[in-house]
Amino acid sequence: MAKPDPARRAALGLIVGVLEDHLSLADQIAMDALDGLSPGEKARAQRLATSTLRHMERADKMLKPFLRRKPTPDIMALLRLATVELCAEGGAAHGVVDAAVTLCKSGGKRTDSFAGLVNAVLRKVAEDTARWETLPYGQLPGWLRGRLMSSYGKVAVQKMEEAHQRPAPVDISVKENPADWAERLEGEVLPTGSVRLHQPGQIRDLPGFAEGDWWVQDAAASLAAKALAPSAGMRVLDLCAAPGGKTMQLAAMGAEVTALDLSERRLQRLHENLERCKLTATVIAADALGWEPEAPFDAILLDAPCSATGTIRRHPELPAIKDSTSIKGLFALQEEILERAMGWLAPEGRLTYVTCSLLPEEGETQIRRALERHPDWEVVPVTIDGIDPAWITEEGGLRLRPDYWADKGGMDGFYIATLRRRPQ
Repeated sequence: MAKPDPARRAALGLIVGVLEDHLSLADQIAMDALDGLSPGEKARAQRLATSTLRHMERADKMLKPFLRRKPTPDIMALLRLATVELCAEGGAAHGVVDAAVTLCKSGGKRTDSFAGLVNAVLRKVAEDTARWETLPYGQLPGWLRGRLMSSYGKVAVQKMEEAHQRPAPVDISVKENPADWAERLEGEVLPTGSVRLHQPGQIRDLPGFAEGDWWVQDAAASLAAKALAPSAGMRVLDLCAAPGGKTMQLAAMGAEVTALDLSERRLQRLHENLERCKLTATVIAADALGWEPEAPFDAILLDAPCSATGTIRRHPELPAIKDSTSIKGLFALQEEILERAMGWLAPEGRLTYVTCSLLPEEGETQIRRALERHPDWEVVPVTIDGIDPAWITEEGGLRLRPDYWADKGGMDGFYIATLRRRPQ
């Protein structure tokens, strides 16, 4: 019997881990789900799993006419994977179908009996791939879609859902000369100064990576440090800092950075990136709810724990592993951390509050409530080069959405606002 393709087998495992165990792709990878694969196989497995989860609703619609009843979850995951390969990835029918049947047979008695079904169904899908383009885009789950519809309206939500169907491009933040790096890496300089790569390939193999001249960071995420805009020599706290893109930005600006995060595992990646990029920061593993600084900071960047709903195009598994109950405790946590952080600032200091969320409860509402609790504070006007004035919200923050810059490939969804005490 032919051996199953290791990348496809790993991708299938990741998909089942999301749908059955409600584990994120990142958590599964951290638990060694891709151990034993070559770097190329790891990248392919992640790409196949991500693409399948992104297009899962369309795949189900594609499969429905050919299934009298839904098979077991692992077989359904295999059918979805192969359908996305055929319809969205343009895979050759013979190779995709044969690979899926081989995978099915390799699972022992539990799956071997489904090999005939998998073969028959996927052959029908392969003959009907033109129907894929007629199928509607997948919608966000009801609990999230309803909240967003109330906040942004139907048309805006549909634009976001369309944006979620496209893979997130690779953006980098460079230490200097973005135009030179854009030319060298065959990308473009975005209006806000990030460089977007058009054909990145293996990131670690690109010029400048090993030398630490740049790091991967979505263009929207890079705006938080630009909003804080610390001067050289300022004492800055990067709160909830891992994996560290903002820490490196702040350090590259010349700030004396303290990076604090609860997760020692995630901070390990921050240490590695700081070393690679030849940047320095004081890194502390601690809980922001129990830690106390020795002295006030000149500036604080708080990237608060949130629902991460602004990163669905990058992490399409999120709608499958989260629900309304999983986010309820976050609102109170964000408020508590924000309140503590405001007390750690020097009198003339400023704090930039950030969440990678599309929910106003985690952004605009948090800032409005903070200003109600502290009437002597105000929002600092946004003065970042390249932003659209339409992105500035009523209270003065910055609302970013995945459908913005649609012609350039979009951006992650973020909320960013900078606070300070009113001048006396």
